[in-house]
Amino acid sequence: MAVGGFAVDGNVGAFSGRITASVVITCIVAASGGLIFGYDIGISGGVTTMRPFLKKFFPSVLRKAAQAKTNIYCVYDSQALTAFTSSLYIAGLASSLVASRLTAALGRRNIMVLGGCTFFAGAAINGGAENLFMLILGRILLGFGVGFTNQATPVYLSEMAPHKWRGAFNTGFQFFIGIGVVTANCLNYGAARLSWGWRLSLGLAAVPATVMTIGALLISDTPSSLVERNKLDEARKALARVRGTDADIEPELADLVKSSEVAKAANREPFVTIFERQYRPHLVMSFAIPFFQQVTGINIIAFYAPVLFQSVGFGSDSALIAAIILGLVNLGSILVSTVMVDRFGRRFLFLQGGTQMSGLLVPPQ
Repeated sequence: MAVGGFAVDGNVGAFSGRITASVVITCIVAASGGLIFGYDIGISGGVTTMRPFLKKFFPSVLRKAAQAKTNIYCVYDSQALTAFTSSLYIAGLASSLVASRLTAALGRRNIMVLGGCTFFAGAAINGGAENLFMLILGRILLGFGVGFTNQATPVYLSEMAPHKWRGAFNTGFQFFIGIGVVTANCLNYGAARLSWGWRLSLGLAAVPATVMTIGALLISDTPSSLVERNKLDEARKALARVRGTDADIEPELADLVKSSEVAKAANREPFVTIFERQYRPHLVMSFAIPFFQQVTGINIIAFYAPVLFQSVGFGSDSALIAAIILGLVNLGSILVSTVMVDRFGRRFLFLQGGTQMSGLLVPPQ
């Protein structure tokens, strides 16, 4: 059986647990795709607290802020500002609906490159924006980049990582998201002192996009994806590179080919298959886990951290520093989960994280 792109039974099971330098480097490059999402999460909330940015694009927010007495949170009640922040996520949702098809047809690596290029274009437009239209157009392109990358990167990591360490390798994507958030918050803190600091913050999103795109161009696609697209010679080379040897890869390649042929022989639409009765528990959990994770509001806290800290009385600089501290705590927790995920399992982390959040969210009596 092929799991995560590598056979794990029969005579080839012994290969599954090997971690070669090629695997590590390839997965680090792929995981760097999380930089663009993390950078945007961190940068956008901070930029919306910068007076020059608000003065140029959202003057109504500043007018409300001048009249605010006790709570400034309501001054951000602006439909234009809402369009700026939400356009990325709407575009990301739309792109994710087609990204899975494109990922299967074009390959994981190619979609990562496409996502990086799209994100780069959005960053360039945002950095040079002169009006609200350019600002939102850039955000839409950023959203397409995030949607494509968030679809392709976790799949790539799952298929490349040795099965015994797949959890740790997959958290690499989340780790780079955390790196992106902290980097963006630090940049916001420094850029807030410049009249054109918002351009610097928005435009430098091109840097993580460039890092990821160039890195993706230098790595091969996963053996599973290459086999799926009938590129057997390339799949053989990719396997040899990942394994660090040309010897004994044929049994594993044959296993991948067999798995691909079985999937194609079924000739059934996977989105139809998943609705069958036997797969309903899987279907429910595949929706419930990400849905309830999002409705906890964790991404909103990360995104709007500077705004939220300002609304409870922090000064502008203090709010940005608090956002940095929040990002560092998140980064530390990711490192802890990386160590624990393959040792204790995913379920343990769900239970531990859920219990911790529930306890901390209960208001004191």
